[in-house]
Amino acid sequence: MNLDDLRNDLSAVDRQLIDLIAERERIVSEIGRNKLSSGTATRDYAREKEVLDMGRTRAMELGIDPDLAEHVLRTLIRSSLASQERDRVIAEGKGDGRRVLIIGGAGKMGGWFADFFATQGFATTVADRAIEDGPGRFNNWTEAGVDYDVIVVAAPLAVSGRILAQLAVLKPPGLIFDIGSLKTPLIDGLRELHDAGCRVASLHPMFGPDTRLLSGHHLIVCDVGSQQANDDAKALFSSTMVEQLDMGLDDHDRLIAYVLGLSHALNVAFFTALAESGEAAPKLAKMSSTTFDAQLLVSAAVAQDNPHLYFEIQNLNKFGLDPLDALCDASRRIREVVASGDEGGFVELMKKGREYMALRG
Repeated sequence: MNLDDLRNDLSAVDRQLIDLIAERERIVSEIGRNKLSSGTATRDYAREKEVLDMGRTRAMELGIDPDLAEHVLRTLIRSSLASQERDRVIAEGKGDGRRVLIIGGAGKMGGWFADFFATQGFATTVADRAIEDGPGRFNNWTEAGVDYDVIVVAAPLAVSGRILAQLAVLKPPGLIFDIGSLKTPLIDGLRELHDAGCRVASLHPMFGPDTRLLSGHHLIVCDVGSQQANDDAKALFSSTMVEQLDMGLDDHDRLIAYVLGLSHALNVAFFTALAESGEAAPKLAKMSSTTFDAQLLVSAAVAQDNPHLYFEIQNLNKFGLDPLDALCDASRRIREVVASGDEGGFVELMKKGREYMALRG
């Protein structure tokens, strides 16, 4: 067979693969409807393991890389779960025509919440400086009114603090929550809402706007003093597979200083060191190592993100400097043991790191 014949055969196989995926999705939809009617949980980890183990075993029998088989099956499983989760959210929608206002709804995460609420059957109104007035759309949130069942504040951090304080004066009757990744600049506004007798909570979705499947992701619910508000906010996500964590406002920011602040700073330091190293990017691009490539992948994503948001996360957190000091101290110690030829000291640093990482399971 010539090359064209072989490519035609390969294309035929590829079409069969797509047909099989379509058939798999049809069966998955039936399974999802069955789970919904019987009250069965969307995700079954034992069943997933059976599928993955079967895939690896079958791949080895056929002389195929089992890691490839597992990767393909994991991708299909995640796609299936995302579809089932969305179907469940729609079927168990908490909206019933209730009204929600998303302040900052034209932003990335604001847009995610607008879509999430619309899917649940809420009458969704969006307010954002980036849009023009129209049906269900307001350039100025104050003109949208506050008579809503839910108000979500999804504006930039510094702006959100002011909006929360203004809402405290207006005393909305419904549930109010922000989705800020930092609570230090919002605490005054949140407490003013609570003191005004409003039903207020504070959420931090630990996922991005491109997230389709919430399983494996966390939603932090920070207590502002209203257990009813906390419960109402959690109920909005009860049909999803997101893992909900309860946390105090101060605990949140102290931990986020490491989870976001430290990880962001480390990546900024990494690509800053590369950019200012004098080594030409095309030359480094021709070189590869497992660790370097993995770090480049994460750092490249950070470099493309919103620098103003990243600065707010660093600058507005009252706990923000401690992780940065720890990073500087760790870098200094690494330099000292390397410069002095202290192999034992270097090994000890790695040993302590290994022991700490083991605590994460």
